Amino acid sequence: MEYRYLGNSGLKVSAISYGNWITHGSQVEAEQATTCVRAALDAGITTFDTADTYANTAAEKILGDALAGERRESLEIFTKVYFPTGPKGPNDTGLSRKHIHESINGSLRRLGTDYVDLYQAHRYDHATPLEETMEAFADVVRQGKALYIGVSEWTAEQIRAGHALARELHIPFVSNQPQYNMLWRIIEADVIPTCRELGLSQVVYSPIAQGVLTGKYKVGEPPPAGSRATDQAGGAQFIKRLLDDDTLTRVAGLAPIADRAGLTMAQLALAWVLSSDNVASAIGGGSRPEQVTANAAAADVKLDKALLVAIDEVLGDRIERDGTIVGKASPKER
Repeated sequence: MEYRYLGNSGLKVSAISYGNWITHGSQVEAEQATTCVRAALDAGITTFDTADTYANTAAEKILGDALAGERRESLEIFTKVYFPTGPKGPNDTGLSRKHIHESINGSLRRLGTDYVDLYQAHRYDHATPLEETMEAFADVVRQGKALYIGVSEWTAEQIRAGHALARELHIPFVSNQPQYNMLWRIIEADVIPTCRELGLSQVVYSPIAQGVLTGKYKVGEPPPAGSRATDQAGGAQFIKRLLDDDTLTRVAGLAPIADRAGLTMAQLALAWVLSSDNVASAIGGGSRPEQVTANAAAADVKLDKALLVAIDEVLGDRIERDGTIVGKASPKER
């Protein structure tokens, strides 16, 4: 396993991290989730990413139970705040001072830890003054409940404004967590250059495009049983936009490239993400331990320039590069 610095901080994270969005508390039962976490630890993964909203807080509890008994100092545990939790009352969402403080306390209780290594704003809150949000994060850091602060799916302008306030408040703002993969490259236009300038890293989610880049979805064939596309409880809604014939045909064209490199298609996709010098970690999930183990092996792969060019040629205009899309995932109202 390779370990990379998170932004300009002194914190190192595993290049492949383990995330439990959708899986824990939804697709995967607690016993199987624990088996996957054990496989991650055995593969050298030390970084674990979750959020309070995943399975309406259940995912945090399952991850905390799975990590119980591990040496806390040897782990990097990340979680997030923004989306609704609990009964979803008027203050059970967003980045208000009230919700941030209540959320971090709940997350620490469920995770069974005194602190998280990285506490992330899961989206930008258009309804709360940024000053209020960053001051609340500063309190969380000063209380020792989080060591570093990050964000997810913020625009370059929002990141710059948040970073300026973090500097004033003397708190370490070190990362952004965007969706990024071979097909979805919207952060390359503005977000990555801004983060390089400010000393922030990307902690990437969906590096295999919800499983599409594994090649398991075929043109003219029903989705494999038990796959995310068959999960009507949540997974299917996130993947359906990627299951058109054009996308699946282009993705199938990556198989010979992966074969020549001696990689699975999932490993190729993860290695591609890690080829960016601004990416500190790529979050891989997994509903089976063998998936976790195979994904972890991608940390050691270095892709040469010719192979990167070949990938671009195969995917062609199916690659989304429009930087104006960044930030659209943050609700305008809550």
